[in-house]
Amino acid sequence: MTDLTLYLVTDSAVAAAAGHTLPAVVAAGVAGGVTAVQVREKNASRQQLLDVLGSVAEVLPAGVPLVVNDDVTAFLDARAAGIAVTGVHVGQDDDPVEDVRAAIGPDALLGLSAATPAELAVVDPAIVDHVGIGALHGTPTKTDAPPALGLEGMRERVALAAVPAVAIGGVTVADARALHGSGLAGLAVVSGICGAADPEAAARAYRVAWTGADR
Repeated sequence: MTDLTLYLVTDSAVAAAAGHTLPAVVAAGVAGGVTAVQVREKNASRQQLLDVLGSVAEVLPAGVPLVVNDDVTAFLDARAAGIAVTGVHVGQDDDPVEDVRAAIGPDALLGLSAATPAELAVVDPAIVDHVGIGALHGTPTKTDAPPALGLEGMRERVALAAVPAVAIGGVTVADARALHGSGLAGLAVVSGICGAADPEAAARAYRVAWTGADR
């Protein structure tokens, strides 16, 4: 089973504003405890996305999955180019998950964004490996995110998930402490790591808060 404890979702603009390159953020994040990485670069061209996937794959140790956001063709092209991409994450407005699964094959990871009880109710564990539930809080990194759920709303949604779930959307270290034990498989973090002055220390803080080692 994929370790989703600390799922880093990339944002190159946020990383650059903090003075980091994306591969440097990913490498530092993994050193601090990141267990999975999703490349989400909405404004990149296909070639730019492939270049990012290649540069990120180079710094990932074996066993840390690399997922591409939304773009099934980029996933297939990356694999054809020998880039170790593990799976795809799609949203509710992307291609149907049945079509995505058929395209990427049975062994690739397939993640799906979900926010409402209706969206969670139709998730098929035979097709989808995990869901990202959010937004926990309002977040500037995803302007089309659904309304914020808050901690209690997140707990309610997790109880409806038929597959492992991660919380996403402005997740803080304090949220990690509050949500541990809620049934979540882990946390998906964007700005909290990409925009941190020290991404390794930021990732470690999330991991410590989640595991309860500081309690």
